[in-house]
Amino acid sequence: MRAYSASDEEAVRARDLLKDWAGEGFLTKAQHQQMEPETACDLRRTNIFLRIVLFLFTLLIVGAAVALFFSSGPTIDATGVFLMIFAAVSYAATELAVSQARIYRFGIEEALAVCSVGLLCLGMQTVARPAGTDFLVPAAGAVVSLWTWHRFRLAYAFLAAMILIVWLPGHWTSSRSAQHQILAAFYAAGLVAAIAVRARYRFTYLDEEYSIAEGLLWLGIYLAINLQLSSPNLFLLWWVGDRATTEFSRPFYWTTWVLTWCLPPIVLVRGVRLKDRFVIAAGIIVSILTLVTNKPYLGWQRHTWDPMLLGALLIGVAVFIRRWLARGPGEIRNGFTARRLSGKDKAWMNAGVSALGLVSPNLITPSPPDGHFGGGESGGGGASSDF
Repeated sequence: MRAYSASDEEAVRARDLLKDWAGEGFLTKAQHQQMEPETACDLRRTNIFLRIVLFLFTLLIVGAAVALFFSSGPTIDATGVFLMIFAAVSYAATELAVSQARIYRFGIEEALAVCSVGLLCLGMQTVARPAGTDFLVPAAGAVVSLWTWHRFRLAYAFLAAMILIVWLPGHWTSSRSAQHQILAAFYAAGLVAAIAVRARYRFTYLDEEYSIAEGLLWLGIYLAINLQLSSPNLFLLWWVGDRATTEFSRPFYWTTWVLTWCLPPIVLVRGVRLKDRFVIAAGIIVSILTLVTNKPYLGWQRHTWDPMLLGALLIGVAVFIRRWLARGPGEIRNGFTARRLSGKDKAWMNAGVSALGLVSPNLITPSPPDGHFGGGESGGGGASSDF
């Protein structure tokens, strides 16, 4: 059911671990060279920068091809049908690229998979709107996104499915309270299923995939029950302090407030017990969101120094945990350490800095001043003095 074999996935995972360990000095160069041939596979990969470029160019090519077809193609009123045909073609191209070209996280097959989901949703929206079956659009998009996640192991496809599910409750009920409950129930059901399936794949290449899914589902449940994060007047409510209880009953409103305080410790305990960095990260995020949204929940006025106090609290907690771990035997306590054992974080930080430099070059390299440079002369080789 998966596009890549288990042996290839294990080889890719082992190769990444070897590269990481060698880069951090845990393996000598001779050990790395000796073990590297054992992780060889026929999958073609590329670096993160070229992967992003190929992803964007593939999106551009598919979009241009679809636009060209509709600008010069038939004029019959069958736009939705043709969009769904293009979605099927994009998915077929994804399967062909993976099976024939043997590319893995190459950007091209990822963009084709994304286009298949996007074109399917657009086509179904065009067809379903006159028929009054709009709810089928996010449902079909979520199902196809989940299949893409399972088939190609693309974590953002799982996130896309979660986002598409957000639109489903609005088609079934107009009650805001019921919408929040339905959405939380969807995510809770997915969480139970992910935890049950994940138990069979501990310490395998699939564990990280289900770890990311579990972290996203915990975060989704929290966002579904935190009413202060779903209001259309979010920033106004935070600073003015209006609790906006008119659209929710008081028991429901205060129940969600209690849950926002109960959920973060549950997520953190779950992550610590599994030593799962993604679940721990989700627990930290929801803990911070609980502190941020507590004043709006209680109707208290926000102040300009609130972010400063929160930052000081987080710095203090981080320093305390780091020093507590450092005082343990060998700087280790219960399997946790403050020392960096992997270069992945450093690599992602370098990638982020490079991406920031590409997006906003003027922040790093100032623009040249306007006007001509004056005061200097040069000549020779046939050039004039003001060349």
